[in-house]
Amino acid sequence: MDQTTQVPTSAESESMPGWKKKVTLFLVSQTVTTFGSMLVQYAIMWHLTLTTKSGTILALAAIFGFLPQAVVSIFAGVWADRVNRKIMIIISDSVITLATLALALFMFSGIDDLWLVFLVMAVRSAGAGVQMPAISALVPQIVPKDKLMQVNGLNSSINSSLTLLAPVAAAAVYATMSLQAILIIDVVTAIIGIVLLATIAVPTLERVSSAAKPSYFTDLREGMHYIFTHDLVRWVMAIFAIIFLLIVAPSNLSPLMLVRNFGSEVWMLTVLELSFGIGMVIGGALMAIFAAKINRIGAIIGTSIAFGVLAIGMGFTTNLIIFYSLFFFIGLAVPAFSTSASTMLQETVEPERQGRVFGFLGIVMAVAMPLGMVVLGPLADVVSVELLLIVTGAATVLIAVVAVLLPSGKKAIAAAHAATGPSNQSKA
Repeated sequence: MDQTTQVPTSAESESMPGWKKKVTLFLVSQTVTTFGSMLVQYAIMWHLTLTTKSGTILALAAIFGFLPQAVVSIFAGVWADRVNRKIMIIISDSVITLATLALALFMFSGIDDLWLVFLVMAVRSAGAGVQMPAISALVPQIVPKDKLMQVNGLNSSINSSLTLLAPVAAAAVYATMSLQAILIIDVVTAIIGIVLLATIAVPTLERVSSAAKPSYFTDLREGMHYIFTHDLVRWVMAIFAIIFLLIVAPSNLSPLMLVRNFGSEVWMLTVLELSFGIGMVIGGALMAIFAAKINRIGAIIGTSIAFGVLAIGMGFTTNLIIFYSLFFFIGLAVPAFSTSASTMLQETVEPERQGRVFGFLGIVMAVAMPLGMVVLGPLADVVSVELLLIVTGAATVLIAVVAVLLPSGKKAIAAAHAATGPSNQSKA
């Protein structure tokens, strides 16, 4: 059983014993689990596409696959600050595993009703909503503060690699075996991940075992007040929401522009996805290698502007190679943006509040992109994708510049310098 202790302070973190072994086990456990989950994600969507050929069914699948995560994230962040985070991850993983196993057994027996598939998708989505804040808040408990950027960058690169490998593996298994086989593979990988995570000793926050712990809703209100009144946290959340809202254009509408302007061959779409995925892999690796030299606030601002400039470039380009190259650089910038923002929050926010902060961040990510697509998707049938890319790109650059010049932006930058130390400040 985990010993109740306080999370190491900044000074203590530099001599955190055994952190490399813990981080290795943690990354391996998450990689194995994530790989299995991605296999199921692709396989279920392909199964629904091939068996129903219905746009309505796919729309329902998207709702059941994402909405529960957004709803649960509201509450999961508070749970992550009130319970042992490792146990929270293990329980959610176990529930997801049991639901997946149940679906496999039903399908083996010939029962494959759509409502059953949607129910399991909802359970898996809710489980992801529970895990996200717990995982993000757990990382600083096992990683020294000065190694957070490096570990987050490495994790980003691993996840990006999985996005390239998982569809290929899922296609191979689905084509030669069945959806049930992929579900069983996910069950096995989840069990391996749970066992590995269970071996890691994670310190428990003092407030978790405190008898004087506030009520759940008091924690929820306090967490929301903290997010909206803390200069740096509020600023990072706002930037995250705006970028995720606007980055829909280059990320989700680029395939449409490709088909309309360059051709509808499958290989063209494949190369487009590969260019983005390879960019993310390299970007995550670079973050891990050069973590000590990267200024967090500078990376957030710089990549935000880069997203806008690259989107504008994609809107103007008429050359396929340049189009692919620009999409590659967008992928390259994504880990720098997300890793810097997440690391800054991990370094700045007190350990007992990180669950609520990352829970709210999960809501932002789960809602912003679909919301952006609701607006930009129909517009793409009225005006050209090129115009949307140019307009959203220009808006991104303008917002990034204004975010720095506003008094709230200056306060956030000052708070970032104070939180990350003088060495980081000198690089700004």
